[in-house]
Amino acid sequence: MSSSASPVLSHERDLRPEDERLGAGRTVVYAVQHILTMYGGLIAVPLVVSSAAGYDAATTALLVAAALFVGGFATFLQAWGLPRIGSQLPLVQGVSFTGIATMLSVLATGGGIQSVMGSIMVASVFGFLVAPFFARVLRFFPPVVTGSIITTIGITLVPVAASWSMGGDEKAPGYGSLGNIALAAVTLLAVLLLSKFGGAVLSRLAILVAIVFGTVVAWATGAADFSHVGDGPWVALPSPFHFGAPTFHLAAIAAMAIVILVNMAETTADILALSEVTGSRIDSARIADGLRADMLSSAVAPVFNSFTQTAFVQNVGLVAITKVKSRYVVALGGVFMVLLGMLPVLGRVIAAIPLPVMGGAGFVLFGTVMSSGIRTLARVDYRGGMNLIIVAVSLSFGMVPIVAPDFYAAFPSWVGIIFSSGISSAAVAALVMNFFFNELSAHKRSTEAMGMGTVGLRVLSPREAGALQDGDQFVDGRLLDAQGREIPFASSQEQYESVRERINAGELTSLDEIRRAIVE
Repeated sequence: MSSSASPVLSHERDLRPEDERLGAGRTVVYAVQHILTMYGGLIAVPLVVSSAAGYDAATTALLVAAALFVGGFATFLQAWGLPRIGSQLPLVQGVSFTGIATMLSVLATGGGIQSVMGSIMVASVFGFLVAPFFARVLRFFPPVVTGSIITTIGITLVPVAASWSMGGDEKAPGYGSLGNIALAAVTLLAVLLLSKFGGAVLSRLAILVAIVFGTVVAWATGAADFSHVGDGPWVALPSPFHFGAPTFHLAAIAAMAIVILVNMAETTADILALSEVTGSRIDSARIADGLRADMLSSAVAPVFNSFTQTAFVQNVGLVAITKVKSRYVVALGGVFMVLLGMLPVLGRVIAAIPLPVMGGAGFVLFGTVMSSGIRTLARVDYRGGMNLIIVAVSLSFGMVPIVAPDFYAAFPSWVGIIFSSGISSAAVAALVMNFFFNELSAHKRSTEAMGMGTVGLRVLSPREAGALQDGDQFVDGRLLDAQGREIPFASSQEQYESVRERINAGELTSLDEIRRAIVE
């Protein structure tokens, strides 16, 4: 009997929240919702670069289609995964905002788009090679660091939602008009009402339904124009090296290498943020797998006329809101993005959605990321005051590029590349201060303890000791009882108390039911 039961127990122990499989219909709908959520940010970079390079409408359309195609490939690679490549988390990938300043600088100095593509390829290969070493710094990301970074991610995205709500383009007529803001407000109100009164199904689809509703309102009021959807080809396959062979210049490569390192830090923060949302177990090896997928897709991107890839944090917010943690949903979304890249007519339909509609939904999405960071900061031990200072200074550094965009204008260009992003500013500040105030202090205490012969001594609190029972043991990182059954871990005190109450009330009567309650 024991031999037949062990495979089942092993399978149950290996089951991860992100491996949930939904029905075909729900998977398709949620995949489309992910695409709609990130579409505005995905096309922003190719539009900016095309404008700076002076390209015509046809070339701009090619860059947008390339961003969709490569983003879809990167998303599928990240979510589905290959051996040692891909985090197998519901992470949506797309063109990174971090490299815009560097790319524009290369274009302005006469390097041309070929130099931009060459620098991305070389720097991404460098990032791929250092990914395993970069991922080993996981222990330097305690809650005081991750909470500060995640909170800053949400804060830095609020201006994006505000800009979208005003129209997205400062030079366009009607930017900041009451009509645009009202359209964003209608979409936001729809999200709130659906989340509150929509029931189990509609509340999870609140973002998607609200975007559709906001688009219908915009079309009815003349704010959305779908008349040009049929213009241009319906099918267009990618054209490798459309701009010619890449060129390689040392200065451009060095500058892009810095961008790649910043991207890796941001992707690491996004992976950690998503692990908070999904309850997934993350270690340095899994982070390295995710970074390899990032770097491989970034290295391939220039072949198909696109740019560096990174995880999109707004989709982390979507996972938090919908509670849909399945990586297969995101993998299917990647397939859809690839198809959109080959079917420009479908991309034009989505592109016709007014940005104010996306802005209304963005306030909820980005605010949810911020809330996730605040929840992480609530787990920080503030006794002694140093962690409080780390949080205070990190958040302040993260806010500087938002409230004073020209703060680093007089600094060397490499300083601006790193610190012009609020996310990387907060990350650097939090990591450096945590290292000096916490890590070195802990190392000093450990060294002193070794000098007194007390190495290896530990003590448990009464609450921790009281939770253990006779026969409990840790095996391969899992806590098992005397019968070899896994004891699930609650991801928060709030979840623990909720599950404990349901056990006491008789609602949960088996280990499987407890596992499902924790995953939900």
